[in-house]
Amino acid sequence: MTDNPFRTLDLAVRRRLDSLVPGDHDSSRLGAGSEPEEVVRYQPGDDVRRIDWNITARSVDMHVWRPRADNQLDTWVLLDLSPSMAFGTVTGEKRDLAAQVVWAIGELTDAPGNRMGIATLSPDGINWGRPDRSRFAAHRCARLLDAVDHREGTAPPLADAVDAFARRYRRTGLRIVISDFIDPDGRHEEPFDWQLPLRHLAARHDVIAVEVTDPRERELPDVGSVVLADPESGRQRHVWTSDRGLREKYAAAAMEREQAIHRGLIGTGAEHLRVDTGRDWLRDLAAFLRGRRRTAHTVGHPGRNRHTR
Repeated sequence: MTDNPFRTLDLAVRRRLDSLVPGDHDSSRLGAGSEPEEVVRYQPGDDVRRIDWNITARSVDMHVWRPRADNQLDTWVLLDLSPSMAFGTVTGEKRDLAAQVVWAIGELTDAPGNRMGIATLSPDGINWGRPDRSRFAAHRCARLLDAVDHREGTAPPLADAVDAFARRYRRTGLRIVISDFIDPDGRHEEPFDWQLPLRHLAARHDVIAVEVTDPRERELPDVGSVVLADPESGRQRHVWTSDRGLREKYAAAAMEREQAIHRGLIGTGAEHLRVDTGRDWLRDLAAFLRGRRRTAHTVGHPGRNRHTR
């Protein structure tokens, strides 16, 4: 890969992203801060300056309010660069679109004190990037793509990567997993191996699962005889795509897999955002963020927000 995928993100796109910036991040944990989060009975050692006199006057016990922690946002992205992500039939490959999503995340979460780190999953294994200011870390993503060995081969299982992802950085924050969630063995039914580790991740962090797809993964075109190759295993098969029955079975199986992945992701407590190489991914991202704003009272509490696009 020689072209920088961010060159396609011109000034107009930047302006569209600027309109999506949701503002400062509210911590999901109690701690030192200034904004009231909950009112509890007074315990010896509590700060008497935080006594809630209104509630105390209405009850027989003294109550104090505990503040929401004014923490800085700690974002980590797990970027799947396994061979199945090196596929695309419209404007680019899925891994290029995934890199642009990382770039957008960096722009949206960029604020003083906020950090972002990027881990990549590829046939080279799991590689951990150095956390940096969100915008700077995201802009290094193009170099990450260039550095990855794109040879055919099998990457470590996504389940192992998510498990390592959860264990490596335990400070509560935002965790984003970007993948096509395609099983190298062709499995398309629940339970998926990545569900349990993703559930553990979502129990501690805000988790967004970004599924990257391509139109040809849902519909087989009528182009006669073609040779299809599995990017993970290298297996090949000749297919006669003019067979209408075959195309219908392919579409039905693809729909079943898509629905199973959606159910699997939502069942873990993660939020699900689907982006596609054949769609306006910025529009999908905008719709997703608007949904998060509508449920702002649950955003920041792991496992509670179920909005999906």
